[in-house]
Amino acid sequence: MENQTFVDSVLREIIHPGVEQLMNSRYFTELRAGKLSRRRLQGFAVQHYLSNHAINKGLAFCMVKNASNPPVYNQFVELFVEESSHPDLMKRFGLAMGLKEEDFNNEIMIYECVAHTAAIIRGMFLGTQAETRAGALVNETMVCRYSDEFDKALEKHYGLDSRARTFFIVHGKVDQEHTAMAADSIARNADTDREKALVRAAAKNMVRFKLAKFDGIYDAYA
Repeated sequence: MENQTFVDSVLREIIHPGVEQLMNSRYFTELRAGKLSRRRLQGFAVQHYLSNHAINKGLAFCMVKNASNPPVYNQFVELFVEESSHPDLMKRFGLAMGLKEEDFNNEIMIYECVAHTAAIIRGMFLGTQAETRAGALVNETMVCRYSDEFDKALEKHYGLDSRARTFFIVHGKVDQEHTAMAADSIARNADTDREKALVRAAAKNMVRFKLAKFDGIYDAYA
């Protein structure tokens, strides 16, 4: 119960304010109003695609690295299976927005997306269980919320059908389960003051990385 109270405080004090800050950013304010340019939507598609590919490779490596530790190995297997289709779903969205196959092959990840992706992969390799899941709790909570925003706006303002919006439809629902799983893992593993300090630091950092990612995309694809 004490650890659940701690997780609730992280959500209340760090993650939920971060979500609201993201929703009030230039990117999502314009998206909701139907004023976000196709270029900036394409930028999100290709940058997120590149990030997803890198994360999946990190998960694959962690599966091998932890092959002798069944509980951790199984955790990475589950994550890899769930994440493996995400690049193709994001590419489907990008193609619907007018990108071509070569755009996904030739684009280079921008600074802010490199930083965000690197923080996720750093957590996989170097973070404690609780610390790593804190980053996941931030990402899953934010993805769940912004997927709902994308789904509504893309249908209303940009005329995309449900197939093109599959990534967002899926994540608006599935990431609710992922968020609960991350919160449970933190509650089970953040059992010292040091672990709790690492969780708070990881959550604060990941919020900043996520906010910077969308600001970076907004500026890079003006």
